[in-house]
Amino acid sequence: MSSRSNRDRLKAPDADESIGLDLNDTKSQENKTQGLHFTVPTEFVDLPSGGRYYQKGHPLHNVTSVEMRHMTAKEEDILVSESLIQKGVVIDRLLQSLLVDDRIDLSNLLSGDKSALTVAARITGYGPDYRTSVDCPSCGAKQEFTFDLNKGVNVGACADADELNEAIEGVEATENGTFLIDLPKSGHTVEIRLLTSKDELELEKFQEKRKKRGLENSSFLTDTLKSMIIAVGDITDRSSIQQFVETMPAIDSRYLREIYRNLVPSVDLTQEFSCSKCDFRQDLEVPVNIEFFWPR
Repeated sequence: MSSRSNRDRLKAPDADESIGLDLNDTKSQENKTQGLHFTVPTEFVDLPSGGRYYQKGHPLHNVTSVEMRHMTAKEEDILVSESLIQKGVVIDRLLQSLLVDDRIDLSNLLSGDKSALTVAARITGYGPDYRTSVDCPSCGAKQEFTFDLNKGVNVGACADADELNEAIEGVEATENGTFLIDLPKSGHTVEIRLLTSKDELELEKFQEKRKKRGLENSSFLTDTLKSMIIAVGDITDRSSIQQFVETMPAIDSRYLREIYRNLVPSVDLTQEFSCSKCDFRQDLEVPVNIEFFWPR
């Protein structure tokens, strides 16, 4: 997250307004109120995708960073909205409120880019120190641990097709921000897209519906593959693709999921954890739980 100077955007009170005010003087009170005017600072947040995987016409096509306002009391009102929390859209509403460019739709953001904005919003709101409870993977002891969110690193997209081919063998990027992948077992070439925030939310809602109906919640893997794959060879029919996914060899399924993990631009929040009880050390992913935006 790169800083932006806002000194020239702040309105400071005049010298005669800042001292010697008569509390009974209405005019003086008006001047004092005007002197409290404050323009919210902004930050430019680097996108892990670098804008490379958005199609032409998308406001983030080839855009490397976006401008965000710092969190204010207004955004805290959003965070405590019970209705937004229950609907599961509170973070989206928060980020949408902070974006300077109102053309950007949070639901169409790649998940890694949304993660970068989420971390940036938390830092501007409550600082980079994130204190939360952690269970030691070795001894199981629960303890307080402080993560430094400033240490998050963007794992970005490959700059061009040559870099992609060198990094991930057998993957070809298209002009539409999709990827062609040859499957090792079946030999089919599939075209996949990176999932957006909206896609992931729809997958979660679908799983919740299955759970409420008493159905086994065991289709998440195939549902994700069905959302990810947009073509098998020349076949783009959705019902045919769904049938293909359900009969895909396990080797192909695992290979495709591994390739996808390597393709997705993201924010690496892994940091070293040291147990205060048993001195165990291990890199842990920063847990994004309820304390992330609702610190104690």
